[in-house]
Amino acid sequence: MSQEIAVVGSPEFTTGFRLAGVRRFENVPDDDKAEALDDAVTTAIEDEGVGIVVMHDDDLEYLSRNVRQEVETSVEPVVVTIGSGTGGGGLRDQIKRAIGIDLMDEDSE
Repeated sequence: MSQEIAVVGSPEFTTGFRLAGVRRFENVPDDDKAEALDDAVTTAIEDEGVGIVVMHDDDLEYLSRNVRQEVETSVEPVVVTIGSGTGGGGLRDQIKRAIGIDLMDEDSE
């Protein structure tokens, strides 16, 4: 079964992904994030057709503790956060969690 990418965030954030062909998205306007982001993220994570959920890393602060914990520990689908605060180490950990190995490991043996 082929799984898709879903994007969750503000319309400004999701538009670029939609133009690139991502068909699954949850638009949450900035003014509604405190009330609606938990539901949007939960909908994306529970969708069996979704293999990767993409969010802006600044949106994590709007999530409730339970949903944030689910986002941080989810393996299938894997949740990838991108944006201003995501450094190379964070992305490296997300890739490792998603596929089970560290592709960037420089084993000098």
